[in-house]
Amino acid sequence: MSQLEDLQIGRTYHFQTVHLTFVVEDIYKNREPVRQMKALYFITPTSKSVDCFLRDFSSKSEGKYKAAYVYFTDFCPDSLFNKIKSSCSKSIRRCKEINISFFPLESQVFTLDIPDAFYYCYSPDTGSTNSKDAIMEAMAEQIVTVCATLDENPGVRYKSKPLDNSRKLAELVEKKLENYYKIDEKSQIKGKTHSQLLIIDRGFDPVSTVLHELTFQAMAYDLLPIENDTYKYKTDGPNGKEKEAILEEDDDLWVRIRHRHIAVVLEEIPKLMKEISSTKKAAEGKTSLSALTQLMKKMPHFRKQITKQVVHLNLAEDCMNKFKPNIEKLCKTEQDLALGTDADGQKVKDSMRVLLPVLLNKNHDNYDKIRAILLYIFSINGTTQENLDKLVQNVKIENDSDMICNWSYLGVPIVPQSQQGKPLRKDRSGEETFQLSRWTPLIKDVMEDAIDNRLESKEWPCCSQCPAVWNGSGAVSARQKPRTNYLEDRKNGSKLIVFVIGGITYSEMRCAYEVSQAHKSCEVFIGSTHILTPRKLLDDIKMLSKPKDKVSFMKDE
Repeated sequence: MSQLEDLQIGRTYHFQTVHLTFVVEDIYKNREPVRQMKALYFITPTSKSVDCFLRDFSSKSEGKYKAAYVYFTDFCPDSLFNKIKSSCSKSIRRCKEINISFFPLESQVFTLDIPDAFYYCYSPDTGSTNSKDAIMEAMAEQIVTVCATLDENPGVRYKSKPLDNSRKLAELVEKKLENYYKIDEKSQIKGKTHSQLLIIDRGFDPVSTVLHELTFQAMAYDLLPIENDTYKYKTDGPNGKEKEAILEEDDDLWVRIRHRHIAVVLEEIPKLMKEISSTKKAAEGKTSLSALTQLMKKMPHFRKQITKQVVHLNLAEDCMNKFKPNIEKLCKTEQDLALGTDADGQKVKDSMRVLLPVLLNKNHDNYDKIRAILLYIFSINGTTQENLDKLVQNVKIENDSDMICNWSYLGVPIVPQSQQGKPLRKDRSGEETFQLSRWTPLIKDVMEDAIDNRLESKEWPCCSQCPAVWNGSGAVSARQKPRTNYLEDRKNGSKLIVFVIGGITYSEMRCAYEVSQAHKSCEVFIGSTHILTPRKLLDDIKMLSKPKDKVSFMKDE
């Protein structure tokens, strides 16, 4: 069980509790006073959150609640702390910084919930320099709280090229880790633990961000309008009543099947439903959505169990309804371009010949064509300006051409000045896979090499305090306790934390689970500023060339 598994975090919520009864409310909204209750505030240390808290106790005679227990997700600046102290110190029973300034999205996945970091880290707009520095500082502080929650003081490494963001962030994190473990609440210096933190820029693997992925979770979030993990569906056909389902960790079936290929999911869910139907003797023959709906009406006791099957079968069928008309053929082209070989392992000799049928197909929208063009450019490691102009004009995407050109701000060669070498990939030809899912995200190679201590030191430099067992040297830090066998210690319960600046994909999230499963001695956690979907990423890429005042951000002041 991961330390992130049961941690529930809300930046803007406070909690009221009496014995075992919880009432959860949004601190930003107006609430009725409950003066007989004590309130537990779980908030970020920002001016907005603190002002909302102070309004609850603005009256000197009587506040909204009997008393307050205040927990900050991060370090609270002295100015805000003094503001609270001078205004309502008598109402506060406890005030504590708990250093969990991040969101545990899944048991092995976390985000910092700062999607605007993408613009500030990669935009060429010089006016955003100060904002970028502030974002970097905030990211470093949040990453330290992830390490603290996992009770780790990891060695920090970063991808050296092509940009400098990862180095800057790694050095900030290293410095803040050192400061944090000097002043922890136990007043003890904690030496480096046998874990690693890898920091990477988003441009390290552009292919995985635009490829159509056919594992269940990634496919659903790419093809369907799922917002805030909420899936909307109808059980009784197009005219049926609309329902909602949350795709979350509490759904055991979702956790069980989300990383499986859609072909496997389509086989498994009907089998589960038939098992339920057979057990309850409530349906015969082939189980359908309508039959399951009737079964729920007849047997309310099993409603919850059956509802899960219905939700995910609807989800899978909705995915296939989007997939079959156009995406299926598109996937073959994408895989051939991404890998440079076809399904039979034969080298693709002419990438343009592979691309053209997609561009000529009127059924594909501009986003799908742009994704295919990008994969073509990635496959040949950059193209000429003349060739790029022809592609843009022929496909008539002049208004969206920045979705292609702006990748250069991420260090990805689009129209390169000189030919750059492509990263060497592991040979996975012997691994069993589906023909339309042959691509493996580059981050999986990185995770496996990190665990096996095969990362090149020039490509993956260590910050000054990187433990000896990870950097390959025989030196031992004076802050570390003597160990008899460093390599053995590293393999027993070590952790690998991977952080990507600028977003991660659902396929990359899946890799953390796959590598952890294959390497039982090391648990892998992956995190980023936010979670990507291909269309949202392309929209964000397009905005990079806009000046800061033309881009709107939702920021908590």
